[in-house]
Amino acid sequence: MSDRRRVLVGAGAMAIATMMPAGAVTAGRRSGRLIAIGGAEERGADSEILQRFIELSGGSGARIVVLTAASIDPMAAGKAYRRAFEALGVENPGIVDARDRQQADDQDAATRLREADGIFITGGDQRRLMASIESSAFADAMREAYVKNGACIAGTSAGAAALSGNMLAEGSTPALPEKDAARLDRGLGLVSRAIIDQHFSERRRLGRLLSVVAEQPTLLGLGIDEDTGLVIEHGRGIEVIGRGVVTLLDGRQMTSNIDEIEPRDRLEMLGVRLHLLPAGHRYLFAEGQGAEGKLPPSLRQAVGLLVNDGDGVY
Repeated sequence: MSDRRRVLVGAGAMAIATMMPAGAVTAGRRSGRLIAIGGAEERGADSEILQRFIELSGGSGARIVVLTAASIDPMAAGKAYRRAFEALGVENPGIVDARDRQQADDQDAATRLREADGIFITGGDQRRLMASIESSAFADAMREAYVKNGACIAGTSAGAAALSGNMLAEGSTPALPEKDAARLDRGLGLVSRAIIDQHFSERRRLGRLLSVVAEQPTLLGLGIDEDTGLVIEHGRGIEVIGRGVVTLLDGRQMTSNIDEIEPRDRLEMLGVRLHLLPAGHRYLFAEGQGAEGKLPPSLRQAVGLLVNDGDGVY
């Protein structure tokens, strides 16, 4: 195993070890929700994803803050989402940005994130986002909002990728999986047991995500289509909203030849599981039920990893 892989696996294990147990959420307290969005979401009056984000944040009167640190043009991104949320009835959505660590440690802005009912992380470049906010007051404030206050945190495109503890930072898009097709880095850690890829079907990223799952077989791979959101409700279940599909890859029972081949060689992957979860379906771990009835054991176990993923303390 390479040094990078050891570091990333160790970071994920540390995240899990330091999280509160799933049952440790205080009785009666609202549990935080996450929404990972595949990018290019509808922002008009018919935006199911943004409307659900508002609903899970507490409705039109919720304190919603948009974090634009991933965007190359944060002013334009902030204005676009402010217009979208105002058109959907949100009262005075806030905008917070950080171009560097100094800005990400601004205490007034961090307080706005900490006290938010909903935090929306825009698209752009997940490496830019994490370079600015990793181990900052902003990152701590978002985790506190999610863990202690039950805030809803949504990320679209780069913002979705950054929700992972082991973040897919960059990579090629091979038609078939090959070794070292992608590079991982450290993300926010709100989802510690899965790696999230976005624009999934549209940019034909199945080969890339399979390559990542071969490298990190203890972690699930989540490929999210455009205008599609994966809602993760702590301790309960997941739901797919929007118009596309979430592809869930599970390599925990897989064997592969990744340690025997050279970079860019073709991967052999035996026993990997693939689940296609279309929009409009909900998969409840608590009852073991989904939209179609009882979940297959392999899918129920995978859903359990996502919804019993601790409390986002990385």
